[in-house]
Amino acid sequence: MNPRHPRLPFRSLMASASALGLVLAISPAAGASTTSHPAPTRASVEARAFAAARAALKHLSIGQHATDHRASGHALLSNGTSQVNSTNWSGYADDNSAGNTYSVVTGSWKQPTISCSGFSEQLAAFWVGIDGYNSDSVEQDGTLGECFLGFTFYYTWWEMYPTNDIQVVGESLDAGDSITASVVRSGDSYTLKVTDSTHTSNSFSTTQTCSDCSNASAEWIAEAPSSSSGVEPLANFHSWTETGATVTSGSTAGVISTFPNDEITMIDSSGKVKAQPGSLNSSGNGFTVTWEASS
Repeated sequence: MNPRHPRLPFRSLMASASALGLVLAISPAAGASTTSHPAPTRASVEARAFAAARAALKHLSIGQHATDHRASGHALLSNGTSQVNSTNWSGYADDNSAGNTYSVVTGSWKQPTISCSGFSEQLAAFWVGIDGYNSDSVEQDGTLGECFLGFTFYYTWWEMYPTNDIQVVGESLDAGDSITASVVRSGDSYTLKVTDSTHTSNSFSTTQTCSDCSNASAEWIAEAPSSSSGVEPLANFHSWTETGATVTSGSTAGVISTFPNDEITMIDSSGKVKAQPGSLNSSGNGFTVTWEASS
């Protein structure tokens, strides 16, 4: 999944401990008779994996992005969009290079299918938000795909400064669900809303308060969450298509291309591309990010 330093979810040690705990929980003790204990079903194993995965989300924080994101590259594209690199974000951000502050950001997408490889933990978050790109405050919501012990789980969530802790709401999200997400500010009040029109129980709306949020950027992002040890493996989400994006700054309501915007490519520490955004569409309100590598 603070903007000051790339941080986020699970440590590899935590995953290993969880995996070991799960194996011990479902395996017969050494020397014990296996005839009196029926083999665990896939459903029971998945249920225990889900419980462990859900508990691990307490350590997840999304939208935390280093303020030195421009250091690894900066170019101006022909359409006026700035091109930058990041170690944990891919997508677009409207910035405050012209002094803009933002009050509304919206977007829509279909939840991508997450493909898990092996038993390692892998994550991919998709969200819209205000702040986090060049400020310490974050006001964001969206969806999350998680690989845990070979199983795939999906959630809806929100996160709000100053706590900056992920708040999971929906646990029945599935690949292909139609999602609309928004953050709307009125003074110091922020309404964060996610609608899953396919499985409506994952939908939510919450109003939070922040008196010192910067409102200095608007974002549409696919993210590789990070832990204290660095950026975690990015789950293979194949592609994520953001559509119908809107944004408001001051009295001007527009789309991504209405305001100074940055196209963000996710790279690893050696410069290899992990997730590549395409160009904005002709309406300036949508794009596709393509997964390239997990780490």
